[in-house]
Amino acid sequence: MTTGTSPDDNPALAPAREIAPRFADRAAAHDERGRFPEADFADLREAGLLGLMVPARLGGFGASFAQYAAVARELARGAGSTALIFNMHASVTGALAHTPDHLIRSLGAPESSFEARDKALAAAADGALYAVAMSERGGGSRLSRTQTRYRAVEGGYRITGSKAFVSGAGHADAYLVTARDDDGDGEPQVSHFLVPAGDGVRVEETWDSLGMRATGSHDLHLDAEVGADALLGGIEGLALVLAETMPQWLVASYSAVYAGVARAAVDAAADHARSRGLDGLAPVRARLGRAEAAVAAAELVVAEAAARVDADPGAPDTNRWVWRAKLTAGDTAFQVASSMLEAAGTSASRRGHPLERLYRDARCGALQPATSDVCADWLGAAALGADPDHDTGTPRW
Repeated sequence: MTTGTSPDDNPALAPAREIAPRFADRAAAHDERGRFPEADFADLREAGLLGLMVPARLGGFGASFAQYAAVARELARGAGSTALIFNMHASVTGALAHTPDHLIRSLGAPESSFEARDKALAAAADGALYAVAMSERGGGSRLSRTQTRYRAVEGGYRITGSKAFVSGAGHADAYLVTARDDDGDGEPQVSHFLVPAGDGVRVEETWDSLGMRATGSHDLHLDAEVGADALLGGIEGLALVLAETMPQWLVASYSAVYAGVARAAVDAAADHARSRGLDGLAPVRARLGRAEAAVAAAELVVAEAAARVDADPGAPDTNRWVWRAKLTAGDTAFQVASSMLEAAGTSASRRGHPLERLYRDARCGALQPATSDVCADWLGAAALGADPDHDTGTPRW
């Protein structure tokens, strides 16, 4: 196994473990109402965890990807929805903090873009929350099908369009928005913008889902003008390049969340079995044993992928582990939660029981981009010796 940062060297783990049980206590109420978990994010702010990925020089923890994954797993053991919103925030701050300066400079980034980046990161360390507005109805998360447009205007850009599945919508201080240039012809030039909440940004409350109900993943409608510094990296057309070369924040970061949800399902099933006297039944113990082994295996795959991201980001073998992690965690979460619900029996299927909620949350893991089918197809193409990003007929991104 690749060696990475030891959990013992992760200063963010202790506060994450301290607040996760509070998340668990509130999770049922947040799920029932399908509302943003404000109290959880108050705890995250107080613990400084919104600055997890922010470099220490800017007031954050300066976490590695492996350290992020360990924290996300702990938070997800408390509440999957909270951890998923946190993942989106960490995806923004992590991508900003971890994209190498030399890579951005080699693509022609102006020095002003680094000042804008540091300003956004410092704000996160001070408690600003960022959300990701990438998916669109009819196109999903595929960047090449982005219909949201941008065009240059005096002093910056005008962005128009609509986004779906925006976790934390209405509660974020700014949104990472993907948009294509307004030329309309040829290959799309897709860029990233950090768009502040406020004028020109409207939330439509559309989220009423099977699982991850408390993420508040509503639609977002944009008709906003932003300054030139809102263009991340200061370069147009970076989105597709970074998605292909460094997919960890679009793929593997979700894996840590669903590995945590899977672990929570085993914990909840064990608690239920003990409280109902089912722990004396060999079939129940056997299901718990198989589930625990499956979760441990998924955790190892996620940890291996994270360690490789830290050691050699963007390398072909690293990216293969990134896709393996998402496939393994998404499928394992649902399989384990389903088995644990069966082992616990009908009483655990009632609304309000932790296993009923965890089952619904876990079911979303294989559906969340990149879906399990997409991950498996990518890995299958790679196993056949093809280029899984370009040789599959349909653009991966």
